[in-house]
Amino acid sequence: MNSRKLISSGSPFEAEIGYSRAVIDGEYVFVAGTTGYNYQSMQISEDIVEQTEQCFVNIARVLEEAGSSLANVVRVNYILPNIKDFEATWVVTRKYFGEIRPAGTVFEAKLLNGSMKIEVEVTARLPCNK
Repeated sequence: MNSRKLISSGSPFEAEIGYSRAVIDGEYVFVAGTTGYNYQSMQISEDIVEQTEQCFVNIARVLEEAGSSLANVVRVNYILPNIKDFEATWVVTRKYFGEIRPAGTVFEAKLLNGSMKIEVEVTARLPCNK
């Protein structure tokens, strides 16, 4: 039986707000809404395509730490302050999920600050041999 495990990306937002980047619970890894911040430099690009790429880099890193991967993602939510920007991200979403094709939803909502142009959250399964 798997126990609950919390994973942090090292972002100061996690401690300030009171959440984890990811939670492993049972057979699943729940990854919180992840933005395009490079958590090593705490920089964020102004370009939505670059932000989306960094989202996936951040998510892949935390899934690997959890013992899973992008290949195991079963659900994805894309949150954008301007829904019209979503099409520009498709080159990146297709790169990572073109073959995996998890269930997905996109919606428009304000994000934590104006520099964030996209937030991505996923749910992934742990491999069966875990």
